[in-house]
Amino acid sequence: MKNYINDLKEMRSYLLLWFTQMISGLGSAMTAYALVIWSYTQEGSALRTALLMVCSYAPYVICSIFAGALSDRWDKKKTMLVCDALAALSTLIVLLLLKNDALRIWHLYLVNAVSGLMNTVQQPASEVATTALLPRKFYQKVGGLRYLSNSLNSILTPIITTAIMGLWGIDTVIAIDLISFLIAFIVLLFFIPIPKIKSEQNQESVLKSAAEGIRWLKHNPGIFHLMLFLAAINLVASMYNAAFPAMMLSKASEAVMGMVNSVIGIAMLVGSVLASFTPAPKSRVKAIWYCLMLSMCTENFFLAFGNSVWIWCFGAALGWIAIPWMNANLDAINRLNIPVDIQGRVFAARNSFQFFTIPVGYFLGGLLVDQVFEPIMAMQETDGLLVKLFGYGKGSGAAFLFAVLWLAGIAVCLIFRADKHIWRLEKKLP
Repeated sequence: MKNYINDLKEMRSYLLLWFTQMISGLGSAMTAYALVIWSYTQEGSALRTALLMVCSYAPYVICSIFAGALSDRWDKKKTMLVCDALAALSTLIVLLLLKNDALRIWHLYLVNAVSGLMNTVQQPASEVATTALLPRKFYQKVGGLRYLSNSLNSILTPIITTAIMGLWGIDTVIAIDLISFLIAFIVLLFFIPIPKIKSEQNQESVLKSAAEGIRWLKHNPGIFHLMLFLAAINLVASMYNAAFPAMMLSKASEAVMGMVNSVIGIAMLVGSVLASFTPAPKSRVKAIWYCLMLSMCTENFFLAFGNSVWIWCFGAALGWIAIPWMNANLDAINRLNIPVDIQGRVFAARNSFQFFTIPVGYFLGGLLVDQVFEPIMAMQETDGLLVKLFGYGKGSGAAFLFAVLWLAGIAVCLIFRADKHIWRLEKKLP
């Protein structure tokens, strides 16, 4: 018990930051969830809805390398505060447009692009701040706690958002988001001291400093190849995310989509608890691979061939329960291998290499549902094989795409299972 209390004292500042950011993240997730529903009901298009996330991730991918170089130069706390404030301002604009019945989907594209740009700068600063606030022994626990907050948000977001939208409307959801931001902003401003981190590159040009992150990856192929593996996984996952609302809202309802999302959150919560209290595995690389293989083998299969909410929920639970443990080990590998004084630049380079497939995947997923798989299913006879496998009517094309993604995810895992550079990381880990 004494050791437990001492651990809490050592983690006090981080835990305060984590908790308030979790509350703010819940508000942001509620707004994003509500806007996805609003967009799909307005447009009825998987592609137009998926473009919301494309606009969020495109600045993240394009500007990340330079943002990381700037983040290493700038004060981490001020960077986080300014970025949060500008993102909140864009959310306030959405609320005002809604109040005046003037909101259009292209407004959301612009707002998401601004929010994505702010996240691009804030994310590497937040990563480095976390490293500065914690001793090395807590790195795996941090990964678990991070996904604990994500899982709680996943459980609560659909439940709370659907209830609030039904009672008071989408503008109330956005107002709650702004209140949660204000709480997190005040706590970070007044109650969380973030230690200064000296960087040897402060006098270099931004271009030269940005190139340092890429140069470090060039000389550390294990980390770089691990990022490429995750990039391929992200491509499959983002196509899944693009197709998911189209299938749920077409074949079922908002309530069913909320139920499946809540099950995902519960699975992540269980996985997060395990990640927070489970000792480090003998092989972090092997843990990452097995977790992703489990995820790729299950959820897309049950979404594709299942025909009831219970089957979809079962697949969602299997697909997400191991993800927090995977990310906890991935986070530990990165923090243990990348020097703290250049983490901002390397994490920013990672954001470009590992996450560039996300906007591509969202675009492809929405395009394939609208222009390929839905038209194919619309041409089928009611007694045809594809109809027997994936159903009939709108949403069946998304189910067909899930079957393709199931095979693609397994193929990605098997290909990278043979990557020797990734497995050599085993010898380098402390």
